[in-house]
Amino acid sequence: MANTCHTYRVPFGKGHLDFILPAGMTGTLAESNAVAPPASLEEAVKEALRRPIDSPRLRELAEPGDRACIVFTDATRSSPDHILVPALIAELKAVGVRDEHITLLCGTGLHRPSTPEEKVAKLGKAVTDRFRVVDNEARNPDALADLGMTESGVPLSVNRIAYDADLLIATGIVEPHQYAGYSGGRKTLAVGAAGEAMIAHTHGPRMVDEPGTRLGRIDGNPFHAAIAEAAKRAGLRFILNVVQDDRKRSIAVKAGAPDAAFEALVAAARGLFEVPVPKQYDVAVAGVGFPKDANIYQASRAPSYLFFAPTCVLRKGGVFIVPAPTPEGAGEGIGERRFLETMAGAEDMPSLIAALRKTGYPPGAQRAYVMAKVLEHCSVIVVGSRFPEVVRKVHMIPAETMQAAFQIAAEKMGRKNLDVLIVPHALLTLPVVTPSTV
Repeated sequence: MANTCHTYRVPFGKGHLDFILPAGMTGTLAESNAVAPPASLEEAVKEALRRPIDSPRLRELAEPGDRACIVFTDATRSSPDHILVPALIAELKAVGVRDEHITLLCGTGLHRPSTPEEKVAKLGKAVTDRFRVVDNEARNPDALADLGMTESGVPLSVNRIAYDADLLIATGIVEPHQYAGYSGGRKTLAVGAAGEAMIAHTHGPRMVDEPGTRLGRIDGNPFHAAIAEAAKRAGLRFILNVVQDDRKRSIAVKAGAPDAAFEALVAAARGLFEVPVPKQYDVAVAGVGFPKDANIYQASRAPSYLFFAPTCVLRKGGVFIVPAPTPEGAGEGIGERRFLETMAGAEDMPSLIAALRKTGYPPGAQRAYVMAKVLEHCSVIVVGSRFPEVVRKVHMIPAETMQAAFQIAAEKMGRKNLDVLIVPHALLTLPVVTPSTV
């Protein structure tokens, strides 16, 4: 619905920002569809485990002497692992799997290691005190198992703890993902527990430039095909995943065989996230929220998601506005540091894109490549960052307030009568430009 005088609200850290559009600007709100969550997530999880899709129950897959590995998401994902992981453990304990034979592997990918506090927040103290909890070590060859190479030349690897397990399980959230089409499912294992070489290849310029590597696309997506093959070779046998709405409420829970359960979750996710909009816009406000707006690396996903939607939501030369406090600056992991270094060393975006296509880049720097493609055509303003100097280093524009950001946008566009798309949860909404919706 278009509005000329309306108060909008977007996430900002663990709180929110309220704003109105300046005179002359017209707003359209794009939000994911409303779906009622189950009355009790705990009961929905138990029911999903009682009735897995295309698979026996987990307790029927397990044997008392099995070594089990549960790969769970890191702090950058809001997966309710404090509910999912204990439920999976209960299934294993029901057939006598011993505590010391259960390892919980945090799928950090190339993000920084999780802190003890984050592990407790993710899993609960009762779990962290009782079971072995470790992080993936993507850069440690001794911690990895070589899974060979795909027909298309992707080098596959996985954490050795996961590979050596008799029963390999993964949690996750199924939501729109810029490369995989939809995240979750096999990706928690296949990327979160992968080695650096695999992450580098799947996030490299050749893969990112593939037309099938697209937000919301599964079929014909080479990135998705690679992670599906990696999960198969690693021996992933069972997943327990959720679909969350923009209030982080789990509205769907599925368990079972990795392929079939994921397909069911994607169907639920499409019905929630994919929203028609009538046209391209001059400005898009891309809301993020905690935990993704803790650093610029993660927060920059919001404009790139809207840029790489099936049709970019902005006209060429448009402006993205991203409210994000970014208390960690660019980010603290090796990937985040590579993103900052790559962006900071660039004179302009076209030359950066050309250089990275020619030389390739290490994992983490793919975010620089993606954002260079965004910034080649659009401007990005970050509102409320605690590190405005870092925002400038990555060729984005800092603004203290939303009103200041709109003023900058008007100056960039050379006029004040702008059409503005407001997407409060840009990582959980996939606007599909559909002119017939006018």
